[in-house]
Amino acid sequence: MSKVAKVEESVEVAVPVGVAYNQWTQFEEFPLFMQGVERIEQRTPTLTHWVTKVDGVSREFDAKVVEQIPDERVAWTTVEGEVHQAGVVTFHRLDDRNTKVMLQLEHEAQGAVEHAADKLGLVKRQITQDLKRFKTYIESRGVETGGWRGRV
Repeated sequence: MSKVAKVEESVEVAVPVGVAYNQWTQFEEFPLFMQGVERIEQRTPTLTHWVTKVDGVSREFDAKVVEQIPDERVAWTTVEGEVHQAGVVTFHRLDDRNTKVMLQLEHEAQGAVEHAADKLGLVKRQITQDLKRFKTYIESRGVETGGWRGRV
């Protein structure tokens, strides 16, 4: 039996909303700040293939962007593979130089280990740490490495 875990976390970053948003659309760079993400391949503007390894467990899955509005939001869902999740990241302009990045994720725990991790709050902790690493990554650069401004 699987259980859906819901996590909501946010971080404030000291870059303009456009910079934060543009960097977030560079999926192939997620391994630079997301622990456990080994590789992401951008297959089409809306389809990515993920390879992850968490606590020695490797998983692969495809995720599809189902909604994308520049400088506002990116929403996705998994469409194939060993992971079942859906989420949205939203970007909130605080002022000309600061942005709040909010991530909401629904993740279907698979098996006893993932159920235990969920009960211990490890998924939430992982997301919190990934957002902190995103903050460090984008603030240390000050500019995005690219951006996709298309709408979905």
